Formats: sequence, structure tokens, C-alpha cells
Amino acid sequence: MSENPAYPVGLRLSGRRVVVIGGGQVAQRRLPALIAAGADVVLISSSATPSVEAMADGGEIRWERRRYRDGDLADAWYVLIATDDPEANAAASAEAESRRVWCVRSDDAEAATAWTPATGRSDGVTVAVLTGRDPRRSAALRDAIVDGLRDGTLAAPHHRLAADGQAGAATATETGAGGAPLPGVALVGGGPGDPDLITVRGRRLLAAADVVIADRLGPRDLLDELPPHVEVIDAAKIPYGRFMAQEAINAALIEHARAGKAVVRLKGGDPFVFGRGMEEAEALAEAGIPCTVVPGISSSISVPGAAGIPVTHRGVAHEFTVVSGHVAPDDPRSLVDWAALARLRGTLVLLMAVEKIGAIAAALVSHGRPADTPVAIVQEGTTAAQRRVDATLETVGERAKAEGVRPPAVIVIGDVVTVGPKRPA
Repeated sequence: MSENPAYPVGLRLSGRRVVVIGGGQVAQRRLPALIAAGADVVLISSSATPSVEAMADGGEIRWERRRYRDGDLADAWYVLIATDDPEANAAASAEAESRRVWCVRSDDAEAATAWTPATGRSDGVTVAVLTGRDPRRSAALRDAIVDGLRDGTLAAPHHRLAADGQAGAATATETGAGGAPLPGVALVGGGPGDPDLITVRGRRLLAAADVVIADRLGPRDLLDELPPHVEVIDAAKIPYGRFMAQEAINAALIEHARAGKAVVRLKGGDPFVFGRGMEEAEALAEAGIPCTVVPGISSSISVPGAAGIPVTHRGVAHEFTVVSGHVAPDDPRSLVDWAALARLRGTLVLLMAVEKIGAIAAALVSHGRPADTPVAIVQEGTTAAQRRVDATLETVGERAKAEGVRPPAVIVIGDVVTVGPKRPA
């Protein structure tokens, strides 16, 4: 290994071709940051985790479903090699070297021409730490700096840009990371999607985790901050295909906790709002495993708020009701009294209701809710992809289809939809 330190640099990848070879766990962790940087990402892999597949299905990346072949790195600016095939990794690395493309290798850091630092973000500041061969130390130092920025113990004054557009450099004193991992399992609500909306405690538990079992709808950008030794398990993948049975999730939590590992179950929103968190807590209690519950910001209130919709408002709505819409009103499995909901004057917030919104709207109207009641659909709320579609109960079914609305989305029904500053036509 060369004694020369790595030269730190911030890559500006917006609109530039980035190639990721391999669609497994490493890609799942690194892709969100590349997407956030605006890179034109091409994934080359014969398979992918469910979360990576969802990125491709959502148009965030382009996926060529095949193995690597020579020439794939033409016109690339940056490449991440992350397959379990040593020969393919070596061949891709050699091509990157010949084309002078910066190359990160997950299997062999010494053969790479670039290293991925431990990164974190706070208030517009990106912290990137490299400590050579000790990724845990990098992650610990990164966490100490980011925590200090977040809780105010480390000052980061805003400086004006210099004439050449470069901001002043900053230094920080190294401190201990502190906080030993809690035993057992932590059920952590990750919030609605924006990584900054997880609680401080949730983020700290993530930093101390050995294993993270993550939902697809959790704040995926946080996975990129985890040190390399942390095992990230896609909850959709084990062991029953794309839709992991709850029993299998419970078994995975118990298995890793019994192995003495600090386990975080990272969930979207709040663990106990349609998140099956209590089922997991009960399974852990039955197995005699300590369980820490970390509440999260529920998308039922945060996503409407991010779209400028208050779920309550003086003189407009004195109550709001959160309803799961994954089962149609006429389905015998439904536990919802739709007739009673139609008689309420306040706000209805529907989660998991995109597919059934037409039938739900028709049921509410048939039970007396006015057909011209305002409705707003907020897709991928609090993220960079957030968008809002407005309609009425009479038109929402067709509007959702015409606009190509897809989950995750929160649907708000009631007069609060029209409260607030006028939206552009």
C-alpha cells in the first residue's frame, strides 16, 4: 500500500454518465447518493435487490439486465464496481484504468483508483472522512462531526464564497464516537423519506448498528452513511421473494439479535402507524429479546404538511382521521366503517390507497360526502421527487390514472386541501 494519502475532491456528477456494475447490497447503499448528485446512472447487472429494482422502475436509474462486458465504461466519468465475480471486477477495473475513469471497487480497495469516504450531511454541509484502512474509525469520526453540527457543539459558520467560487475549508477536532450499541433490537421510525426527518436517537442507533433490516419506503439515503461492516438486509428479499413474509422478518430480527449483534429495524414513517411494529415487538418479547421503540414522524401528517396542507385548521377542520386504503370498501376483509367516515366533517388522510382510491371515493360519495370535496394526492412526499395532484372526490380516480400516480403517496380529503397560499395554475 502506498504511503501517500488519498487526495480529497468533491465530484460534480450532475448530468454525467456514472456506471454501477452489480445490483446488490453495495449498489443499494451507494445509488441514492449518486441519484441525489444528479448523475446519469447506468446499472449493469443481471439481477438486483428489490430496492434497486424500484429505483429502475421509477426512472431514477437505467438498468441494463446483463453482465459486464468490455466497452461498458465508454464516456463514463465514474464507475462503482460491486459484483461478486472477481474476474469481472478485475476486467472492469482494467477498462477503467485504460480509459482514465475514476474507479471504486467494493472487493479490493487497493486495486481501486478512488475510495468512497464515510459521508454525512447536516444543514447544507457534506462531511467526508477517509482514514485509510479503518472504515469504522472513518464512520465514527464522521458521526462525531455530523452530530456536533446537528446539536450545535461544533460551530460551522456560513462563509461567503471567494472570488474563485471556492468556500473556505474547515477543520474539526477528533473526538470519541461514544455510545455503545444497545443490546437487542431497535424499531426505528425513519420518517416520511427525507433523511433529515429521522429523529436524533434513530440516527444514533443506526450509527451503532451491526445489522440494519430496512424497508424499501424507509429513508434510503441513510444507508449510504453506514460504515462498510454493517450488514444491510433488504426486508423485501428474505426469504420469500419480493414480498417478505412478516414471520421471516421476525425470524431475521431474532436470529441476528441472538448472535449478539446490535440490530436496527429501519421502517418508514412511524413503526406503529400501519408499520406492523407491534407484531415485531411482540415476537421479540416472546423470544426474550430486549426491544427499543423509537417513534418516527408519520407520513400521515408530515407529507401533507410538506405539500402545504394542514390536516387541521381553525374554522375548517377540528379533527383528522388516518385510514389504511389497501383494502377496498366492498372487500369483506375491510375493518373500516366507510359510512361513518363519510359523515365526518373533518379531514381524511389515506395511506396505501393509490390503487383503491376510485372505489374509496365512490363509497364516500355514496354514503353522503359531497362529490365536490377537495382531494390532494402527494406522491413521494418530503423527497426531491415530491409532487402534488389536486382533484375532487368525483374526479380523483380518473385524475390519479391520468397523472400516473404511483405509491408511495398520501391522499388528503377535505376542505383543508384548499387552505393556504394560492397555488400556481
